[in-house]
Amino acid sequence: MNQPGIRPLQTAGPAREADLQALRALSELTTVLAEGHDPEKLLERSLGTMIRLAGAQAGIVRVVTSDGAHMRLVASQGLPPEVVAQEQLVPMDCGICGAAVSDDAVRQSFELRHCAAHTGSDYFNRLGATLVVPLSHIGRVLGAYALFFAEKRDTPEELGLLFRSISEHLGMALENARLLRENMRMTLMSERQLIANEVHDSLAQTMAYMKIRLAMMQEALDASEQPRALKHAGEVQQALDGAYSDLRELLSQFRNRMDPLGLVHALQELKTKFHDRTGIELAFDDRTTDLDLSVEEEGQVFHIMQEALANVARHSGAKHARLILELVGGEYRFSVEDDGLGFYAFGQRLGGAEQHSHLRHHLGVNIMRERAQRLNGAIEIVNLPEGGARVRLVFPAQRGAAA
Repeated sequence: MNQPGIRPLQTAGPAREADLQALRALSELTTVLAEGHDPEKLLERSLGTMIRLAGAQAGIVRVVTSDGAHMRLVASQGLPPEVVAQEQLVPMDCGICGAAVSDDAVRQSFELRHCAAHTGSDYFNRLGATLVVPLSHIGRVLGAYALFFAEKRDTPEELGLLFRSISEHLGMALENARLLRENMRMTLMSERQLIANEVHDSLAQTMAYMKIRLAMMQEALDASEQPRALKHAGEVQQALDGAYSDLRELLSQFRNRMDPLGLVHALQELKTKFHDRTGIELAFDDRTTDLDLSVEEEGQVFHIMQEALANVARHSGAKHARLILELVGGEYRFSVEDDGLGFYAFGQRLGGAEQHSHLRHHLGVNIMRERAQRLNGAIEIVNLPEGGARVRLVFPAQRGAAA
């Protein structure tokens, strides 16, 4: 018996069934957008959804080429192979696709003779209609979907609006993928530049030093001055040992990448391995309650601290060091302190470390400064009153400062 106020479930009518199909299509689209970042696979999977939703016989999706004058085929379904071969690249003003892209509007046509003439195939003469949906983001057209129907029929207005909504979501995904590629490309180029700088500031200068000493040793040998030749040979051997040590350190740094568990965990791992590798006791002092850093910021901080600790191991002569994390007055401070000999910084001598005047790469200061600039920050280097030295990275705590 029916309860008051409760009606039996009604069978979905044609309109309700269309609504359900639209909801399913949007659900599929949301799933596709969440699953991956490959734009072409994204468009290919979405093409099947749009063909099914429209009841089309076939479909293709194109993207605008980098020259802005053509559209390139990304995916197709239901078209004969010979047609697909002819549709790989078309001008931006080609037929109804060109009209839809030019106007940034959904276009429908019952006349496909232009497509038949362009491909040289009679396939399009047997079709009844085509529907073109442009892909755009903030007024910038990125490509287009073209759906082909076996018979002539008008596309319902609500279906056109749905396709338009889908195309806007896909356009945004395409733009995000493009920005991601550009960002990765810029990051890669920047990292390569930093590596080149590191190699130049260490190995290249060491090799130049050895070349000069080898020439002086040859002069001594030609003059039969064996003591002077042996002196220069010893200098070359010492420089070669230093270059080999620097190379191993560089390789170790390049192999080390940010820990997926975050900056604090990565620095703790550095601390754990530091004593075993260098014999120097390293204390880890985290005075922050929570680090609110982006992934890019964490990577820059990690590499700066890694370089600072490498300098302690190479040059300080320290027995103890400390890695300190602080958040003071709206700025982050990451410091490495040691009880060693002190050093030169920015070309100015600090303390009496005469034996370190030959440091070839200025303790990696140039590399650290470049990374600090990405954080809108700076590197501070001082000798401590009680002995030893401190390298400190300082940058604003606001999220997004590194952008």
